[in-house]
Amino acid sequence: MTREIPSVKPPTMQPETAATEPAETPEPPKHSRRAVIAAVAGFGALAVATTVFGGSLLNPPATTEDGDYSGETLQFLIPLAEGGGTDTWARFIGTELTGVIPGHPGFAPVNEAGGEGITGSNHFASSARPDGTEVLVSTASTVVPWVLGRSVVNYSFEDLQPFVVNGTGGVIYARTGAGVSGLEDLTDRERPLKFGGISATGLDITTLVAFDLLGADIESTFGFEGRGPVNLALQRGEIDIDYQTTSAYESAVAGLEKDDQAVVLMSFGQLDENGNIVRDPNFPDVPTVAEAYEILHGSKPAGEKFEAYKTLLGLTYTYQKGLWVPEETPEKAVELLRTSSEKLGADPGFQAKAGKVLGGYPLVADEGLDERVEEAYTVSPAVRTYIVDLLKSKYDIEVE
Repeated sequence: MTREIPSVKPPTMQPETAATEPAETPEPPKHSRRAVIAAVAGFGALAVATTVFGGSLLNPPATTEDGDYSGETLQFLIPLAEGGGTDTWARFIGTELTGVIPGHPGFAPVNEAGGEGITGSNHFASSARPDGTEVLVSTASTVVPWVLGRSVVNYSFEDLQPFVVNGTGGVIYARTGAGVSGLEDLTDRERPLKFGGISATGLDITTLVAFDLLGADIESTFGFEGRGPVNLALQRGEIDIDYQTTSAYESAVAGLEKDDQAVVLMSFGQLDENGNIVRDPNFPDVPTVAEAYEILHGSKPAGEKFEAYKTLLGLTYTYQKGLWVPEETPEKAVELLRTSSEKLGADPGFQAKAGKVLGGYPLVADEGLDERVEEAYTVSPAVRTYIVDLLKSKYDIEVE
């Protein structure tokens, strides 16, 4: 429809008013109803397109499937506080890994502490984008609550994909002043040995199951703020038996052993690629818990207690720390992260820098990783029930 706009005559200007009275501005034409409808429809279509395509016009999706992370940022959700062992590990690995991934993405570590690591892990499970740019950092602190089936845990490692794992190890040692010179002094005692723990529902659980498997005469006290305070309590004679991880062995145990104040009884061992317990490469001359059982009882360990120990050994030591992405993450993105991690782990320069942070244990990111981790993270109902019952019957701890 055409609308004629009437011409407007300029006003006659008198000399005395020409500088003070502005010219009259013509009234703009009114929009037609059809034009208004068309404009509204256009904006509506734009809104629908933005909604349907997930806001891609304003926030384009990551292009991690093309083998190049250029322009992307790899975000690590670290569910524990800054400055701890897991935080140090994650920041070190993230910094090194982003230098190897094609495209050299940025690195953004995000700490979300709370609930022994449960809060941040729950958040990741509910909101992480499955595009290969958001990564969950796991450790024993977050794995054990999942194993126990705690009601506050809303994440499951069965719904995540690992692309690299790293283990640690440790030894169980005892105070010689408590009358311990070897494995045979763990059983048939007149007085139980005192064990100092932090929390029965944390990393200590693996040691508690080892004691139960061996039939050791142990009395436990919990509430210590860390393994350092437990070690000091042992030196003062307040605690008789303790464990320390590999990274703390030299500073906490080696000197006591050299001065005959303590004796190393066994190592936790490691799981090999077939799921068997083998000696820890950092303690090649120390028998494993499985070997200790054979020495004490004259036969190889078997049954639910041994299966529970093997399960916890894999989850809390051999595969203690890991990097995970959501299950729906594109296969190409997961494979790129895995192969980049594998390349990083094999680099001699990285190995030289990583000695202290990784404690002498390799980054594991080979082709068989997914299958081995899936097997290790499969916790049978019988194992879960045994662990929960042990906590209740022996330590009066009810898993909620």
